[in-house]
Amino acid sequence: MADLSRYDDWIAWLTARAAADPDVLVAWIGGSAVTGGWDEWSDIDVVVLCGEGTATAVYSRWVDAIRVEFAPPSLWEVPGGWQCFVCLQQRPGLLEDPTRLVDLVVVDVNEKDRHVDVRRHGSPLVLHDPDGLLVLREDDPVELEQGMAEAVDQVRQKRPTSEWLVNRALARGHVGEGLDLYVRHGLHLLVRLLRAEHCPERHDYGLRYLRDDLPADVADRLEALVPGHATRPLRELSGECFGWIDELLDARAQRQP
Repeated sequence: MADLSRYDDWIAWLTARAAADPDVLVAWIGGSAVTGGWDEWSDIDVVVLCGEGTATAVYSRWVDAIRVEFAPPSLWEVPGGWQCFVCLQQRPGLLEDPTRLVDLVVVDVNEKDRHVDVRRHGSPLVLHDPDGLLVLREDDPVELEQGMAEAVDQVRQKRPTSEWLVNRALARGHVGEGLDLYVRHGLHLLVRLLRAEHCPERHDYGLRYLRDDLPADVADRLEALVPGHATRPLRELSGECFGWIDELLDARAQRQP
């Protein structure tokens, strides 16, 4: 169990706030607090499910209350949704003190969000659920397999174009563009294939939780391709990255009946 004591005031506030708000049906903590990897720099991830059609009002009330009661130095509201990141420190990125930062998501109750697959999200720390709406259940295996198969096929389709995009930018001397394309069209494609192989239930988690989800030797080899961590030229990393993608695609093709 992660030591969440530095967030005791927040957890108490969230629990009381959820219980006092008639539109709030469920509230829980997820993220690294329950999946693993929790440390002194972790935030807490809070999900709030509301009665149908009430999420906008609940989110607005909660954010207003947070500004008054906690006076956070900064609060980033994500455009197009009911999500905010509440910073309780002036510059958490300096990592001088244990992090105190809250990622809050508020949504209308729905079948997808009230079902939690613990393989993907860990066992949630439930703060409020008087009617037992939150259900711990593995995602549909057929849907999971279909989603993973589609993702792998996209890697197969994109691979020639992706390598061209990366290496063309580098050949032109556009290092910034090449770096951006290498991460998005090289590393992310490779990680998708590695996740499909080693942790299919979290095949869509991208570069997060690599050390938790991949064997140590695979994670080591992958991180050796990360610019800044590696000291080799980006063009060389690109060649190795796409070569590994080819190996994985070939191995997968050979296993097909």
